[in-house]
Amino acid sequence: MNDIHSSAVIDPKARLGENITIGPFCHVGADVELGDGCTLHPQVTLLGPARFGPNNIFFPNCVLGADPQDLKYRGGPTRLEVGENNQFREFVTIHRGTEVDNHSGGVTRVGNNNLIMVGVHIAHDAELGNHVILANSVQIAGHVKIEDFVNVGGASALHHFVTVGRNAFVAGMTRITHDAPPYFKIEGYDQQVRGVNRTGMRRWGISEESCRALRTVFRMLYARRGERRIGQTLTEIEENGLYQTDDHVRYLVDFLQIKLKAGRYGRVREAFRNDTSADFAHFYDRRRDAQEAAT
Repeated sequence: MNDIHSSAVIDPKARLGENITIGPFCHVGADVELGDGCTLHPQVTLLGPARFGPNNIFFPNCVLGADPQDLKYRGGPTRLEVGENNQFREFVTIHRGTEVDNHSGGVTRVGNNNLIMVGVHIAHDAELGNHVILANSVQIAGHVKIEDFVNVGGASALHHFVTVGRNAFVAGMTRITHDAPPYFKIEGYDQQVRGVNRTGMRRWGISEESCRALRTVFRMLYARRGERRIGQTLTEIEENGLYQTDDHVRYLVDFLQIKLKAGRYGRVREAFRNDTSADFAHFYDRRRDAQEAAT
């Protein structure tokens, strides 16, 4: 039932579904579970422990499931979990989780129906939702969360522990260093909120009424802020009819309130990190000992 090229290397401990195509010089490692209907173009490497759902497509030179590039990692059997119907274009890399993360439990997660373009890197313990588009060379650091229906432009970089809210649009070459609000367009080195992502929301079936409501909230928060504080404005929005009647406005306001109240450096997930200097000590101790021995 499967079409596997003779030059491909499949570990005996890998588990393959049906109707899978594996091209020349691919490698599927131990403890990799590959769902029905997956396609591996030439020179794809899948390492485990990892699970890939059905109908994923892997283009040449992808490497998914390798050890994380993190000093906290101690070599444990952390995992990569991937849903279904994703496309991973050339040279995409995604790493497994680490042993120390409150949110991930040692698992890097990718949802369903995502398009991951050429040269994207998704680091350890990251969480990618559904229907996400990551353009060429997007760099996602460890512990990042990207919610559903997000579009990230090429060569953008996301700082570790940030969250990007659903239906956000991140313009190309943008630096994301703190949590990016849902439904809005974010752009530039200073992560400026430029407006409402009306095009993206319409494509995903959000009503025109909700688009207008979010535009009103955007003007209150950003376009006419002046000396007013965001927290004060959020409280005003919570007390008006838009918060009470529109689910999308409520989600946006709650997202920003949590960021203000629970965030550290503007990143909610950063506030819950539980690694300590002891988790890194083994790396520096080894090198310090080597330097002392050399002298």
